[in-house]
Amino acid sequence: MGRQHWKKIWIGSAGNMVEWYDWFVYASFATYFAGAFFPDGNPTAQLMNTAGIFAVGFFMRPVGGWLLGRVGDRKGRKAALTLTVTLMSASAVLIAVAPTYAVAGYGGALVLLAARLLQGLSVGGEYAASATYLTEASAPRHRGFASSFQYVSMTAGQILGLGLQILLQRTMSDEALHSYGWRIPFVVGALGAAVVFYLRRSMLETEVYEAVYEADATGGEERGTLRALWRHRREAFLVIALTMGGTVAYYTYTTYLTKYLANSAGLPKQTATLVSFTALIVFACLQPLAGRLSDRIGRRPLLITFAVGSTVLTVPIMTLLRRADGFWPALGLSLLALVVVTGYTSINACVKAELFPTGVRALGVALPYALANALFGGTAEYVALWFKNAGAESGFFWYVAACAAVSLVVYITMRETRDLDLARVETAEASRLTPAS
Repeated sequence: MGRQHWKKIWIGSAGNMVEWYDWFVYASFATYFAGAFFPDGNPTAQLMNTAGIFAVGFFMRPVGGWLLGRVGDRKGRKAALTLTVTLMSASAVLIAVAPTYAVAGYGGALVLLAARLLQGLSVGGEYAASATYLTEASAPRHRGFASSFQYVSMTAGQILGLGLQILLQRTMSDEALHSYGWRIPFVVGALGAAVVFYLRRSMLETEVYEAVYEADATGGEERGTLRALWRHRREAFLVIALTMGGTVAYYTYTTYLTKYLANSAGLPKQTATLVSFTALIVFACLQPLAGRLSDRIGRRPLLITFAVGSTVLTVPIMTLLRRADGFWPALGLSLLALVVVTGYTSINACVKAELFPTGVRALGVALPYALANALFGGTAEYVALWFKNAGAESGFFWYVAACAAVSLVVYITMRETRDLDLARVETAEASRLTPAS
């Protein structure tokens, strides 16, 4: 890969990292600010309230997917990526200054809700714009490798958030963290977004998009429209189905894992955070390796491996994690789960981008992916806590396995996408992916 390709990957990934740092830091610090915005009571109920607001952010993602996907297809990937990071910076500032329940009653929760809605709007477009940009910016034989950096950057953002949490846990008292320390990571996120905004203003547009833009005799009237997407509705429904199992598993073993280890396994918060932090570092390193492997053997083998592993292993892994009595057992089980999830995370960005023509690629990835996340990914933590509060926590394990089983059927029946040429897909209706015969 040439220097310009690496530059595009770096700038796209850096912005994605800050976007997802802000998105995930809400979940990782929820145990500290849950009591700040709601009346005193059952800690699990407080977490359910904050998890509910977390899930609401996901329901703005389809709106963000439609709006920013449209911007990405009509105005360019650069324009969409610059807008998403601006919205994310604003949301981080809102959370950092939100008043507590003691000061403003439920007014603070409303500010928190508004911030999460902004985050949902931003991330709804960020995923698709980033996936499209990274896929288009790479050579055909390196698309899996290049697009894997999307989850490298997403995970790096979470690692930074957990790393800051560990630092604050070791330098501040528990009382100070619950009182005001939880605001610090959101201030850091806002500053990071400002830096990335500057970087993205100077980023280069992808050659694939520029070629289509210059050759479009219609002036771009059809690019990024729902009418154009409807012509590729089979691919859109395919994105929803193949995302279902992956997003539930990913959020289970990343954003929910720390709380699960603390609340269900009974590990100290510091130990639970360290387990997640260490596991995610390894997870991030695995993404490019798996992405490169997909460039050699294809996307479907990795997706099928993930779905089989998640269907079969989720229940025993989660059951054993609940009984983990220390750092090493919890880390080993977490790593096993994340190795399985890598089969999905490392390549799902390029698989989805390869499904659509350039003129509707950003919207085609954004809207159905955002819908799948609103229905499954965003609600995963809330569903887990609901099962726990109902006294049937193991029911959530079976739910995750069932979602993976549904996606497994899709992976088995879909065709391979690795060798599809983006320029050819752009003009040929016949290149639509249909179930393999």
